[in-house]
Amino acid sequence: MADNTATAIRPFFDGATNTVTYLVWDPATRRGAVVDPVLDWDNRSGEADTASAAAVLAAAEAEGVTIDWVLETHVHADHLTAAPWIKARTGARIGIGAGVKQVQTIFRPVFALQDVLPEGGDFDHLFADGESFALGTLQVEVLHVPGHTPACVAYKIGAAPEARSNQPADVFVGDTLFMHDAGTARADFPGGDARTLYRSIRRILALPPETRLWICHDYKAPGRDAFAWQSSVAAQRAQNPHVKDGMTEEDFIAFRTARDATLSAPTLLLPSIQVNIRAGRFPAAEANGVRYLKIPVTAKRGASLA
Repeated sequence: MADNTATAIRPFFDGATNTVTYLVWDPATRRGAVVDPVLDWDNRSGEADTASAAAVLAAAEAEGVTIDWVLETHVHADHLTAAPWIKARTGARIGIGAGVKQVQTIFRPVFALQDVLPEGGDFDHLFADGESFALGTLQVEVLHVPGHTPACVAYKIGAAPEARSNQPADVFVGDTLFMHDAGTARADFPGGDARTLYRSIRRILALPPETRLWICHDYKAPGRDAFAWQSSVAAQRAQNPHVKDGMTEEDFIAFRTARDATLSAPTLLLPSIQVNIRAGRFPAAEANGVRYLKIPVTAKRGASLA
């Protein structure tokens, strides 16, 4: 658990997807949230499991934490969310940025998903930029940080202004930033944009230097032997090879565009997107009692599928 008297934070690292889920709570009231929960998924067999999410709930129970929110930083393309499983067991509300409506507009026709509820209706709450809400005595501010996807938000958590705490804020940045020795997220997904991503990152890096940044993924940067997920504004501005101070917007766009052209699609892209735009809801079972996900089929240039 992080050494922070204002916000209690416990990370859970999922080695299968390199994703970090966070249990976050207010020590004073024991009201909490789960950020970016992972559903265990075997892509070879189509088998789902909830062991990772169950570990988060077990930790919450051990700490006496009541989970009020499941907070998604965006529609993930590299893991399936366990948000509805947690909601069913805790009554927590599922929240995401209002930009999810744009992501749904992009991907609904790709998968012919007629059952996606309109206007982000699968989620319990769509957060606007600058919106704030209470987590016990803590204050959570939502920062819209698009670029990786249109729906990306960061959650800035700290003491309420009237508490006059000297503790730095904690910001859960999703995929917008990686560790300060690793870089930044890709911007080539549909709806992504490198210029927008740069400006979103600079917005985060304009926060006080002592602000703690909690990362959604880690793949161990070259030269580092251990996984890590806690950074700071100061460390990012001094060390991040993609966006440290001195990297101009045009330099970043050129670098990010060239790098993204070399990246392959995430392994779990196809199942993740169609589940996560439904807030983790799988499609209804068909007549045989089985639920099915879809794989859009395309032909390479010059190939014939006839």
